[in-house]
Parts: sequence; structure tokens; C-alpha cells
Amino acid sequence: MKKIFAMLSMALVAVAMMAQQPVITFEKTEHDFGKINEADGRVSVVFSFKNEGMSALILSNVRASCGCTTPSWPKEPINPGETGEITVTYNPNGRPGHFSKTITITSNATEATKKLFIKGEVIPKPAQPAPNSYPVKMGALSMKSQNVNFGTVKKGQVVTREIEYANKTNEPVNIAIMMDGTKGFDADVTLMQVKPNETGKMLLSFSSKDNKTYGPVEMSAYVIVNDKIVKTDEYKVTLKGEVVEDFSQMTTQKRQTAPALQIPTTVDFGVVAAGKKNIKKHVAFTNNNADQLIVRRIYNANKHLQCSANGKVNGGKKGTFTVSLNTIDANGKPLTAGQYTRQVTLYTNDPQRSKTVITIKWTVK
Repeated sequence: MKKIFAMLSMALVAVAMMAQQPVITFEKTEHDFGKINEADGRVSVVFSFKNEGMSALILSNVRASCGCTTPSWPKEPINPGETGEITVTYNPNGRPGHFSKTITITSNATEATKKLFIKGEVIPKPAQPAPNSYPVKMGALSMKSQNVNFGTVKKGQVVTREIEYANKTNEPVNIAIMMDGTKGFDADVTLMQVKPNETGKMLLSFSSKDNKTYGPVEMSAYVIVNDKIVKTDEYKVTLKGEVVEDFSQMTTQKRQTAPALQIPTTVDFGVVAAGKKNIKKHVAFTNNNADQLIVRRIYNANKHLQCSANGKVNGGKKGTFTVSLNTIDANGKPLTAGQYTRQVTLYTNDPQRSKTVITIKWTVK
């Protein structure tokens, strides 16, 4: 009898404790978005609830079943008799078709875990037109590009690139390539006659061994379409690259005696008068190691400057880098007043400074 009484007492205590707990009730626990457009972006729904218990309600966590669904909820306690809202946002981007998601609420309510549900159907975005894969038009031929960059090419290396072309017409198209004769460059095609809706490739190569130049190299090739030779920009393919010394096979012992260039990297003419020609600056440079220094090339793309230097400088000796400045523009008129900054590049056989950029500055008064 005592045992029954004890169990009854414990049950009454549990009921009393439950009566003291918060109770969460929702106006609705499920929402159907119906059909929504993917293009319109995120959609949201608000689930309203009330604490009908006798103590403060605390939502410790609200978790969605997938990362495409984001819930937000009040973090502060909800007192007895008060209401709150849980906002659930669904992101339809990249998720066409039907969806059904669950949101799980964890709290200190009598029902510690509560679930909400959302569903709907995402109408996909209208299909976007495919990008034009062959935007370059050369008469009846379409090409992906008319520029080829071989990048940095070590001396002796052969580099190849390709450009795809297509026939978008209803008639066969004949294709050939005419090079400008620059040594080291070559080109071929996989199809000399391209049928309608057929594609082929232009194969381009650059041999730095056959081309004696160091630094930037460039040439033009012209595409011959249906046996018609037209030397205009419309039919031109531009090929570029930069040739540098190859030190990969240099031994550690050889590096210890390799040439070492020491040269100022800024040449400042100061203030000069407009309309002057052949204003010269002589800059001394030194080979600080045993092996002979060879200046492979001075790359200068500036019409106002002319540069020269000793081609070979023995170990421990000095050379001279000369810059000649003209303050006259391409039309023979004096440069306008202002500050000018240009750059030239020295290519040498110094493994540490095989490419040295020198800044040339002057001010026209």
C-alpha cells in the first residue's frame, strides 16, 4: 500500500512540474509555398507561436534539414502568455522542382522537440541562350579568338597553342594560313575544307631556338578564307610571347662564377626643355662576378627614348648604359609640360637578374 502511495505521489509531482513548464503552441506547423519562380529568389514564411505555459519559454535551437533553408527565431525568453515568431526562408536558386523541408525546434517546453514543415515547387529559370563560342568572324569562317599568347618561353623551348574554328554557314569553307615570315613561328590547320557545322583547329607553334630574339616577340598571320587573301585586321591572328634565358641546366659551381649585373634601376633626367633632341644620360653598370656578362637585348617600346649599352662586359669590369631623350612627339611638336615616366627592360645572361626593368623619368617645363 505504501509503495502504491509513493508512486502516486511521484506521478502527482511530475504532473505538477509539467504544469509549471512552458507550453509552445503554433497557429500552423506546415506551409505550402505552391509554385515559386527560381528567378524571383528567396521566399519566406512566418510561423507564429504562443507560450501557454506557466514559465518562460526558451528556444535553444532551430535547425533546418538543409542549407537551402534558413530559420531565424527570438533568442530572448518568451514569458507566459506572450507570442513569438519563427521566420523560415527558402533559397530556390539552382533547385528546380518539388521540395519538402523540415525545421526542428528544440526548447524547454513540455514538448521539447517540435517540427515545422515547408514545401512547394520551384519553376526553373528560363534557359539562357548559349554564349557565342566563336565570336570572331573572318568572312564565312568563325573563330574562338584571333590572339595567341605563348607566354614566357625559355630559350630553346618549343611551345604550341591552338585556336578552334567553325563553319556556321550552309556551304563548305576553305581555309589556309599565310605567315609573315618571322622566324620561329609556324601554323597549320586540321581541316583545310570545313563543311557546314563542322569544326577544326588552327595549330600554332613558336620555337625560341629558331628565333634569335630575347624578350617580347610578336608576329601576325593572316587567315585565307575561300582562297581570298585579305591583309586586314579582320583576318589577322596576332601571336605574342616573351623569350627568356634558360638557366635550368646551370650547375651550382657555374652559378658561383656566373655574371652579376649591378645597375641603377632609375634614370632621372630632371627638368628638360620641350622640343629638345638627343638629351643623353650615361649610366655606369658593373659585372660583379667572374664570367662575362652579355646584354642580350634592350627592349624599349618608347618613341621618345633610344637606348644602348655595351654588349659584353668581362668579370669585374664596367659598362655604360646610354639613354637618349627626345622631347618631341610623333608629329614633331614639343611635348606638353608635365612629368613623364617610361620603362625599358634589359635582358642579360645574369641568372639572378636576367630581366631588369629600368625606369626613365623626366619633367618637361
